[in-house]
Amino acid sequence: MSILITGGTGSFGRAFVKQALKGDVERICVFSRGEHAQAQMRAEFNDNEHLRWLIGDVRDRDRLRRAFEGIEVVIHAAALKRIEVGQYNPDEMVKTNIIGAINVIEAAALAGVKKVVALSSDKAYQPISPYGQSKALAESLFLNANNIYGEHGPQFSVTRYGNVAGSAGSVIPKWRSILPDIVPITAPDATRFWMFMSEAVDLVFNTIEKMPETIVIPQLPAFRLGDLAEAMNAKMKVTGLPKWEKKHESLDEGLSSNKARRMSVEELKEALELV
Repeated sequence: MSILITGGTGSFGRAFVKQALKGDVERICVFSRGEHAQAQMRAEFNDNEHLRWLIGDVRDRDRLRRAFEGIEVVIHAAALKRIEVGQYNPDEMVKTNIIGAINVIEAAALAGVKKVVALSSDKAYQPISPYGQSKALAESLFLNANNIYGEHGPQFSVTRYGNVAGSAGSVIPKWRSILPDIVPITAPDATRFWMFMSEAVDLVFNTIEKMPETIVIPQLPAFRLGDLAEAMNAKMKVTGLPKWEKKHESLDEGLSSNKARRMSVEELKEALELV
């Protein structure tokens, strides 16, 4: 199998490549914008012979089409993900998260790719921020592509999940970088979903195998931000929720973080040892 992952040098990309190399893969292409991040990842994987390194931007459809030649499966993980960045730079969110999605879809069809799995976010459900809105529209674009290209084109699926523990820019590494100083917390009683990176990777592999032409949503536990701070022995300074953040996230109708199974402080302490 030949696989290409956009945004391949990110937290998910690294974990996905590590797992994919354990299986029957002929070639994995890591597609991303940053040459320095690629150089670091290349060294991390000891210049593995199954890996290929491609510099490019999902905003460039022609570059994607060339990169997709001979590829069977595309994992679309590239995105602008910082919610506060999107709040003040919505046009950039459109260029990467929406136009980038269109480019991936069209390039995959032109290059004869068989399967495309796009990564989405709980922020896409009933979105209140430019980031969430861009991911919601991207979801619709990928699913509608199944109708456009039919049985003669690629199959398109979307995975939607919540916070991945320890991923770049998330709360755990942010707080760890601040400790033992006081950590900022938006709202102690706010809840968020919990997912290990290995679970996110497994979800994508299962989606590649089954390729339902829909949004694949896992059942996830959730935690209170205040409980996470307690599990990390962190002193808190409450800053208040910004207008672009929800107190409770939802993956779908009836799947809200304040109604999901609640992780205890002790469970969080054990989980943190694995992150």
